[in-house]
Amino acid sequence: MKTKYIIPFIILTFLSTFLVAQTTASKKPKIYLVGDSTMCLYDESRFPQEGWGMPFSNFFDNSIEIENHAKGGRSTKSFLDENRWQPIVDSLKTGDFVLIQFGHNDSANSKDHPNRYASPEDYKKYMGKYINETRAKGATIILITPVTQRKYDSNGELIKSHKEYCDAVIELGTEYNVPVIDLNTKSHELVKKMGPEFSKNLYMIFEPNELPRFPKGFNDTTHFSEFGARKMAELVLQGIRELNLDLVNYVVKPYFKQ
Repeated sequence: MKTKYIIPFIILTFLSTFLVAQTTASKKPKIYLVGDSTMCLYDESRFPQEGWGMPFSNFFDNSIEIENHAKGGRSTKSFLDENRWQPIVDSLKTGDFVLIQFGHNDSANSKDHPNRYASPEDYKKYMGKYINETRAKGATIILITPVTQRKYDSNGELIKSHKEYCDAVIELGTEYNVPVIDLNTKSHELVKKMGPEFSKNLYMIFEPNELPRFPKGFNDTTHFSEFGARKMAELVLQGIRELNLDLVNYVVKPYFKQ
């Protein structure tokens, strides 16, 4: 081959390889995580706080991609109002999955954040929109009940968090024939089993001077430590396996030492 043709040939070969790689990558199915602060990503400045969506991504092999779109402080309503959902819909394709978990902020009828609140009835209406628009793109939606908080009543009994919204998710599952992972019940049972003292390790609860970031201590009974996030992610994976969803095909294979 003459020298003058070599460089264009190399460039053309490189571009062809790159385009094939890009096309192959674009055909990979994706898992879209949609939800609130109990699921979302956190940077190092928030360590050791994690949303369960962070360790969840480690359960899957590289034949599927995961995009965590969850955002702190969002509800079914505000996620739509802020146009966070439409770009996801526009990207969805057949074979993709949407895991959606809202409820914490929908139920928080705060005067400081009136845009977040959605009554259980409106919550079901908004969730119906997520379901219908996901299905219209040929993707699979999986509903997840809001994860439990670590709160006890005056008798020392663990309170069942967000009951109305959990009930709404279960009802939606039946009405739309959609798979539901009851993370609320699973996490409630885990906290109860661990007991009032040891269950603190699941959440952002620290004694004074236990961590440099919290010299006066910290008592957040909603958000998770890295340990708690992993345990919640394990419960979601457990739910996927119990329902025998197609997602199990992308879970990392067992490791066997040679």
